[in-house]
Amino acid sequence: MNRHLLIIEDDPRVADFLSRGLKAEGYTVEVARTGPQGLELARDERVSLVILDLMLPGLNGLDLCQTLRAEGGQVPILMLTAMSTTEDKVKGLRLGADDYLTKPFDFEELLARITALLRRGREQRAVATTLQVADLVLDRERMQVWRADAPLTLTAKELAFLELLMSAPGRLFSRERILANVWGVHVDPLTNIVDVYVRRLRAKIDDGHPLPLLKTVRGLGYRLDDSPV
Repeated sequence: MNRHLLIIEDDPRVADFLSRGLKAEGYTVEVARTGPQGLELARDERVSLVILDLMLPGLNGLDLCQTLRAEGGQVPILMLTAMSTTEDKVKGLRLGADDYLTKPFDFEELLARITALLRRGREQRAVATTLQVADLVLDRERMQVWRADAPLTLTAKELAFLELLMSAPGRLFSRERILANVWGVHVDPLTNIVDVYVRRLRAKIDDGHPLPLLKTVRGLGYRLDDSPV
């Protein structure tokens, strides 16, 4: 089970308390002290849960949560808030948080909330054996792909590339992230391998269809969605 937690908290005392306690429970823990740093770390596929404070420098917790969800990020988010009104809590949940705890909180309750969110995430991932964007469908168990009900023939690397993009429709993936997730490297060994595979995928999933799904965002990366541009 993935036990990689991200704490986004600017109070060093709270962050240190949480980090030490969760590490003692066997979790791998990262800490971010600002909103922008937390948002960048939360995009990492290794993170299995985010513990998010609301009052953060640079980008507050509500905006961070909303941005992450708008990008397609599905990581569970547990909000920590000193605001105890129902309206404040409902706003956080509507913006994409999965649960919340009001400060001060009991550490045992925090552990219980984390366990429940991780279990729920595993159950949801187990159900999601099929990915779909518009009329493009990927069966993750059989690793087969169809576009408009017509089967497509993809290589293993093309399938891995496509699965990454389809796992978060609309999310922008940088070359570096694609290389790390598909090829397991952090530098491009062949200088243009990502471009080559983008061309191959585009030829197989988009050619002959009125709506292209694989989009290039010049200088930033690639995304897969059914938007007109």
